[in-house]
Amino acid sequence: MSFGEAISVCFSKYATFTGRAARPEYWYWVLFTVVASLVFVVIEVSGPVDAGRALDAIFNLATIIPSIAVAARRLHDTDRSGWWQLLLFIPVIGWILLLIWLCQPGTPGANRFGSPA
Repeated sequence: MSFGEAISVCFSKYATFTGRAARPEYWYWVLFTVVASLVFVVIEVSGPVDAGRALDAIFNLATIIPSIAVAARRLHDTDRSGWWQLLLFIPVIGWILLLIWLCQPGTPGANRFGSPA
């Protein structure tokens, strides 16, 4: 899956919390959101402060649901419930555990969440 395909899939499955997402789909989405946020920070620093902040806020609001959805599908690919994302509320240990799970390869073949994407 290419970078553009991953972004397209994530926006087309805007609020789809079922199914599975392979590692490239998830990590290309993360890369897209991080780079876009950095661009808005640069705009905020170099230009009118309100414009950069407003663009960043709109972008974050537009991408929060697909971000949660693709993370849930990624966890499904490793045969875990998307509810495990709540580990983000446990500092450090929860973050590390979730990062390890998001980096793991998906289960081969079908699992309880469906067949591989």
